[in-house]
Amino acid sequence: MNNAVNNGAADDGADGIWSGTWVAERLGVELLGDDTLTDLLGLALRRNPKRAHLLVSNVLGKHVPQSPSVVHGHGFALGRRVRELLGAEEAARAVVLGYAETATGLGHCVADGLGTAPYLHSTRRPVPGIAPAGGFEESHSHATSHLLLPEDPALLIGDGPLVLVDDEFSTGNTVLNTIRALHERYPRRRYVVVALVDMRSSADAGRLDVFAREIAARVDLVTTASGTVRLPAGVLEKGQELVARYEAGGTGTGGSSSAAPSGLVAQFPAPLKANLGADSPGARGTARPAPTGPHPDDNRSLTRVDLAWPRGLPDGGRHGFTPHHRIRLDAALPAMAARLAEALPEGSRRVHILGFEELMYAPLRLARELEQVTDAEVRYSTTTRSPVLAVADPGYAIRSRIVFPAHDDPADGPGERYAYNVAGGGFDAVVAVVDSVADTAALHAPDGLLAQLAAHTPHVILAVVPSYVPEPLYVPERPAMLPEPLRGPAFSSYPPEEVGWLLQDLSDVTLEAPTEEREEAIQSGGAHYAESLPVEYQPSEQYQELFHAALETSAARIAQATGVVTEAVLAERSPRPVLVSLARAGTPVGVLMRRWAQYRHGLDLAHYAVSIVRGRGIDANALRWLAAHHDPRDVVFVDGWTGKGAITRELAAAIEEFEAGGGAAGFDAEIAVLADPGSCVRTYGTREDFLIPSACLNSTVSGLISRTVLRADLVGPNDFHGAKFYRELAGADVSVAFLDAVAARFPEVSDAVDGAVKELLASDRTPSWEGWRAVERISEEYGIHDVNLVKPGVGETTRVLLRRVPWKILARAGAGADLDHVRLLAGQRGVPVEEVDDLPYTCVGLIHPQYTRGATGADGKAVAV
Repeated sequence: MNNAVNNGAADDGADGIWSGTWVAERLGVELLGDDTLTDLLGLALRRNPKRAHLLVSNVLGKHVPQSPSVVHGHGFALGRRVRELLGAEEAARAVVLGYAETATGLGHCVADGLGTAPYLHSTRRPVPGIAPAGGFEESHSHATSHLLLPEDPALLIGDGPLVLVDDEFSTGNTVLNTIRALHERYPRRRYVVVALVDMRSSADAGRLDVFAREIAARVDLVTTASGTVRLPAGVLEKGQELVARYEAGGTGTGGSSSAAPSGLVAQFPAPLKANLGADSPGARGTARPAPTGPHPDDNRSLTRVDLAWPRGLPDGGRHGFTPHHRIRLDAALPAMAARLAEALPEGSRRVHILGFEELMYAPLRLARELEQVTDAEVRYSTTTRSPVLAVADPGYAIRSRIVFPAHDDPADGPGERYAYNVAGGGFDAVVAVVDSVADTAALHAPDGLLAQLAAHTPHVILAVVPSYVPEPLYVPERPAMLPEPLRGPAFSSYPPEEVGWLLQDLSDVTLEAPTEEREEAIQSGGAHYAESLPVEYQPSEQYQELFHAALETSAARIAQATGVVTEAVLAERSPRPVLVSLARAGTPVGVLMRRWAQYRHGLDLAHYAVSIVRGRGIDANALRWLAAHHDPRDVVFVDGWTGKGAITRELAAAIEEFEAGGGAAGFDAEIAVLADPGSCVRTYGTREDFLIPSACLNSTVSGLISRTVLRADLVGPNDFHGAKFYRELAGADVSVAFLDAVAARFPEVSDAVDGAVKELLASDRTPSWEGWRAVERISEEYGIHDVNLVKPGVGETTRVLLRRVPWKILARAGAGADLDHVRLLAGQRGVPVEEVDDLPYTCVGLIHPQYTRGATGADGKAVAV
């Protein structure tokens, strides 16, 4: 319906009051921009340490019930504008990518407007057997990890335009980080960013053009309206205080902008407490008790409707939605809407279609079709993960809140979910549309969504859409012959029994490039870091003295951590584990673990080193070799330490992709590490962030082996990844000396290891990922806007100083000798060391953002190294 596109205001408002008035009056927040901005957006409050206010869309179909024709019309109109921008030829080659969870439906609608574009949306729901084609992080969201799970991996390959769709474009961080991640793997010449509103500040407005020049691609922006949010000084603290006051039911906030409708103030409830709210100053009405089952009114009922969803038709864009799928859906919609209409109670005047988190498009299209075949007023919205304060005031965007437990067995564990502005909406019936994965006992439980809805509407109707799971793609059998592992002394300075390298020897190939040239190429998207090697750092005499002093100081601590992590592996993973270290930082740790098992238990464990590359995954041929020679269930992956956990996530995705592609099952992606300061794994020797001397040097403490290399002209489809053996550095090699110094301390730490292991195995070791959150915070506070340029922990900071172009070093106030080598390296490179009070790591290295050659120091000027 074309005339619906211009009707943006939420019709559930009262007396024409803007739904941002309540927040604006109390916090002084202003929306400045296009005349239509306040029709499109309202304001609410949330508990968030970075931004207390929330922009609430009236036309997205997420938090605010809206006419489905209006919701679809806005997205469709944006798609038509993109088509005009691209032209018919380019539009025919475009692919649309939407963001979970809020923009999954909007992206579908934009693809509808483009007409012939296939659509994919990111997801936070892993699907067994489906290999991720990529992923990225959303720094400002309460749930950040996005997966890309296309049925056809070729969907993201090609040079046609990629259209990225989100509900709002504010800082631009999420979109730019996505393009950066995808461009590294699937480069293309043109991107189009689409959003309902462009709310960038003046400081962020120019970043899109700068970024486009960096990656040498065109990046356009298409939005319905634009503006900015003006925030007075102290607004964050004032907003947090206001939320806390309402949450606690404290002293209140004074009068409201207008008389509230019959409703309540909904606080942040205790887990599984589901009601419209609790008594609080400013609340109007009486709090209702949490329902424990169907509403006591006998006339209230639950009806299940069989939609007869077409067999094999995807429920949405999680795995891709093609123009052919759209044609099939269009053909089936009238019959499915007719079944819903038959299930509505006679005389229904007002009906709500409630979608489910990422499942937005199918319920939206059902609602829009129902709108055409019934006289009832149809409204549409979806449930969500996002916690928002609700206040029963017509000048506030979120007036009621239903709380219920998650009912789709989410990968990140149980938690609360929410439906906003449904309770108190006067609906004669609510149709809950979920996918079959979410049709669980939790959905039907006394405190589940259906029971909560039954407390607020006479009729609840359940429609279940089959969850679409693609058939795994057939992968032909690869050649079985792979070479045997490389071993010292022919490859590496380690004795041959210590480790077998599942790598190919590229020692005769020139791969080194100056650090500044590598950094410029990596950040511009012109090269991947694994396609070249940094020039090996040759330590000065002073630096070598620091290494030996650090080794003397920390050898016992490393020996204890080695014992603890090895004993944990033997107790929990396998009595005869096959150690597989991630080359090369993990390799000295793998050798030490092997030595501990031999010292303490007389075990002669197999140990191999394999390559893993961020953004490219683990060496699949190495996994094939391991599966052919060992039981994958015995394999334990080993690394030196965790930073923010990027490799931990990379390995999990790579193992899933390997199995989905027909590789052997049974590999456990859980990494065992010496130190886990980022709280990213369950199997570790310590969570302290201290100096591990092997991080101080490069190849000369790692068997004289380089970083691993993955380049198409050197590594074929049936080859191991490559590396170099720096035989010429033998005179400076301390690899075996490091191992011997630590192993010599095994006897003196044995008793301490026994006690520490017992305590470790009895403790709750669930990863908190606090390191990742700290990295996100630092990335924003220092204006970097890319978590890949923030390297937390002593080990990662050392790598930044040795291999990358550092900008500055953050050091925890009071950090002592653990940072002597960092201070020395920083001084040599002219990089400032800034002391920080609330740092969860001993130190954090920041790579120079938006690097251009010579920008080495904090002031962006070249410095002597």
